[in-house]
Amino acid sequence: MPNHRNHLELLAPAKNADFGIEAINHGADAVYIGGPAFGARYGAGNTAADIARLTAYAHRFHAKVFVALNTILHDSELEEARKLIWQLYENGADALIIQDMGLLELDLPPIQLHASTQTDIRTVEKAVFLDQVGFSQIVLARELDLTMIQQIAAATTCNLEFFVHGALCVAFSGQCFISHAHSARSANRGECSQACRLPYTLTDPEGRIIANDKHLLSMKDNDQSANLRALVEAGVSSFKIEGRLKDLSYVKNATAHYRILLDEILLDRSDLARSSSGHSTYTFTPQPEKTFNRGATDYFVNGRQADIGAFDTPKFSGEAVGTVLRVAQDYFEAETDVPLHNGDGVSFYDHHKDLVGLRINTVDGKRLYPNVMPTDMHKGMTLYRNRDQAFERLLEKPSAERRVAINMHFSDTTTGFALTLADDENCTATVEILLEKQAAQNTERAIATLIEHLGKLGTTHFSIGKIVLDWSQPWFIPASTINALRRDAVSKLEAARDASYQRPLRRVATEPPATFPEDTLTYLANVYNDQARNFYAKHGVKIIAAAYEANQEPGEVSLMITKHCLRYSYSLCPKEAKGVLGVQGTISAEPMTLMNGKEKLTLRFDCKRCEMHVMGKARKSVLNLTQPQVMQFHQKPSA
Repeated sequence: MPNHRNHLELLAPAKNADFGIEAINHGADAVYIGGPAFGARYGAGNTAADIARLTAYAHRFHAKVFVALNTILHDSELEEARKLIWQLYENGADALIIQDMGLLELDLPPIQLHASTQTDIRTVEKAVFLDQVGFSQIVLARELDLTMIQQIAAATTCNLEFFVHGALCVAFSGQCFISHAHSARSANRGECSQACRLPYTLTDPEGRIIANDKHLLSMKDNDQSANLRALVEAGVSSFKIEGRLKDLSYVKNATAHYRILLDEILLDRSDLARSSSGHSTYTFTPQPEKTFNRGATDYFVNGRQADIGAFDTPKFSGEAVGTVLRVAQDYFEAETDVPLHNGDGVSFYDHHKDLVGLRINTVDGKRLYPNVMPTDMHKGMTLYRNRDQAFERLLEKPSAERRVAINMHFSDTTTGFALTLADDENCTATVEILLEKQAAQNTERAIATLIEHLGKLGTTHFSIGKIVLDWSQPWFIPASTINALRRDAVSKLEAARDASYQRPLRRVATEPPATFPEDTLTYLANVYNDQARNFYAKHGVKIIAAAYEANQEPGEVSLMITKHCLRYSYSLCPKEAKGVLGVQGTISAEPMTLMNGKEKLTLRFDCKRCEMHVMGKARKSVLNLTQPQVMQFHQKPSA
């Protein structure tokens, strides 16, 4: 496979086909979307017809559509998944994003395969293995730093994809089982209950409270805006925005923001190219801080940082806009330099440190009249705006237009005239028309009329680059003739671009089969079906444990493995605090404990790997069934 890392790809999320189309309009080179089933975002599924509509639109710009089919599968689901993959391929999908290695053992179409972030790619050895078994693109763990990314890039030939924006899972992806343990909703099956966003109380081994009622497993949101150039240098070629469940304003805003930043890099780097066609223009100035976020962090890209947690709230507090001056019966006054508008959403932290949100019905100078008057607001509180009504209204309307620049070459022939259109990707179309020539009586008007009507590209997805008039003299040509010539040429160029687009092919695995880096797999490998077991056995694994979801009585195990460390967050890390009087003795014993109501989670620390393990036991649940029961559970009832 040729190395395509010099083609940069902005990859945007799509809840549905309409969101995907808007992501394309706002500059995405590719979008990822859930199909009818087996995606890791339950409730974000789309029909095969939806996928077909999206791919038809994306391919106009030579942009791609990736379908997420990234859950682990029961044996009883594999055949359904295989049929679905063929259907998606026949409807134009460019690639599959998968987690379950059992799919590689099935009869699949020649569709490109991408390794989901759920495959937990943290090491060079794991990345090399996935590169060798046929993955064209791999989604690196969010926790990696630039040095590790560089090492993976040096050892592999596949494209490297990295999350640059959006929500962060506190756990290594694919290594979190808290949701299944506590609610029978498996994150690996697309039904995460987001236990990480709940409030917890943290106690030390002696039972002393270190933090009370804080969202201790909730991370700020990812923002790699300042690191894009460094990521390009490290070897990343696909820049992924999180958010298949986010609303449309978020998708538009984030996509436009990163499109502008990547275009700035491309202007400076002649050795790099964009991976799709066209240029987007916007009716708004992208401001990612104005759509949902929990504050910004670049996580571990530049090493461990102290302030990565969103411990106060997992909600969107918004941007600080001022302070409360006075509270009256049906309004309050605010001191702010930011113009507020009717319909804005504002928030504040009450005396319990809970985030309280309200909508402003009327703005009258400093007086703000909310829809419901808050009961716990007082003078001096900081006021935040989490909905900018004017900004949102811009995004509710058509807010971007994407067009492919073309050059036009108009010439006269012995029997009439010809028009040739050409884009920047060597696609051309020529249309000739038979017409008796008449010399123009007013040459300036003839030239102006010709240029005017050639440039009327209207609702097509083309824009004018330059127009060359290559004729022996100005001729009189009726406007209707020019328009017909232009329309036929545009239609022919669209057909030529469609014919030139080639979907990327699936890579062939190396022979003999690559050897997996380990010969023993625990439940952490998420092996949930016989085909997955066959895959790993073929690649040298001797002992293969069943996935966590398949175990009846797994006992106490790691329910979450995370790079986030609460010892570090509260300045109790033995490495960082070495030599500090009193700290070492205070934290030497394990375990620490997280409590949420009756839920108790034990924390253990692997300081050698700099990881935190959240320990616990599973509850019996509907998914903890024997295989015959599982098959019965997933079969549709007979008529």
